[in-house]
Order: sequence, then structure tokens, then C-alpha cells
Amino acid sequence: MIQEKSIKATETFLRKAKASTAAYIDGFNLDSCCKAADIILDSQARGGRIHVTGIGKPAHVAAYVASLLASTGNPACFLHGTEAVHGSCGQLVEGDVVIAISNSGETAELKATVNAIHANGCKVIAVTGNPNSWLSEHSESTIFAGVDEEGGPLGRAPRNSVNAEMIALQALSVLLQVEKDWDKEKYHRCHPGGKLGEMK
Repeated sequence: MIQEKSIKATETFLRKAKASTAAYIDGFNLDSCCKAADIILDSQARGGRIHVTGIGKPAHVAAYVASLLASTGNPACFLHGTEAVHGSCGQLVEGDVVIAISNSGETAELKATVNAIHANGCKVIAVTGNPNSWLSEHSESTIFAGVDEEGGPLGRAPRNSVNAEMIALQALSVLLQVEKDWDKEKYHRCHPGGKLGEMK
């Protein structure tokens, strides 16, 4: 049987997650999202591409977002946050854009990756919970994805901050999808299999 304290902790988390998500959406800065989209569209117009990177839990968000963007009209690649400084920056071409995700914006590994990205002639869009962070200061644009607390029992494991990052980048993906006139027919071409492939 699940302990009562476990159930109460989960109920507390759900309440906090609901409040945190609502507060983040209510205060979302769409202008910053539009600026990021403009940077990407300008890069694409010049033949540039999108890459998404992060360290730790944000790396999983980055992989999802790269896949989401690719499936909605904006081809994107996942850039491994640590492998980037061990050769994976070779996937970058001057003029590309890299979306870098970090709640603190101060992760040592990501700093090295961002420096390498700039050295390869690419622009960086920061997605961070700290608009005054090193990452934000070393990026061409910042999308704020901050929360007051993570919501879990220890208040440390990324939970609500991951939700904010996901919402921010899903919003960006919507902007870009519409700008590319990505309609049902184009979407279906990328999803010929599964239930999505059956929906025409």
C-alpha cells in the first residue's frame, strides 16, 4: 500500500504544479518568444539550421523540442551538451542557431558549450529561469522560463522548471509552425505511421 505521506506529498506537488504553470503562462513574455523566432527565421533564410542543447534534465527537453520543431516545419537537431566540446560542434555551420536550455544559466559544462558554439559562428537563444545569468548575458536572445519553486518534496529535482521550459519552447514551435504555413497535409507527410498517420 502506498503510504499516506506519499499521497499527501503528491497532492501538494499537483497543487503547486497547477499554480506554477498558471502563473508562468499568465506572465509569459510573448515578445521575447517573437524575437527568438525572428532570429531563427533570419538564419533559415540564409541557409542556417536549428540545434537544441542542454545539460542534465534540460537535455531531455532539448531532444523533445528538436523533434517537435522538426515535425512541424522547422528541421532541428539535438546537440549533446557535453559532447559538443568533444567534436559534436562539428554538426554546426556558421550562421546556425542553437537554443540552449538551462534553469540556472550558470552550468559550467554549458558555458563551455556556448563558448564553442560562438566560436563556430553560431547564435545562441537562451531558455533559462535566470534572466541575469551568464547564459543570458552570452546569448543573442533570452526566453524566460522561471518558476518560484520546483514543487517536489525536496524542492530540488527539476519539475516545475521543466514544465516552464516545455511551455516556452512549445510556444516558440507554434510561432514557427504558423510562419512556415505548416498545414495538415505537410504534417501528415512527416507522420505516415501510427495514429497520427491515419488522421488526414
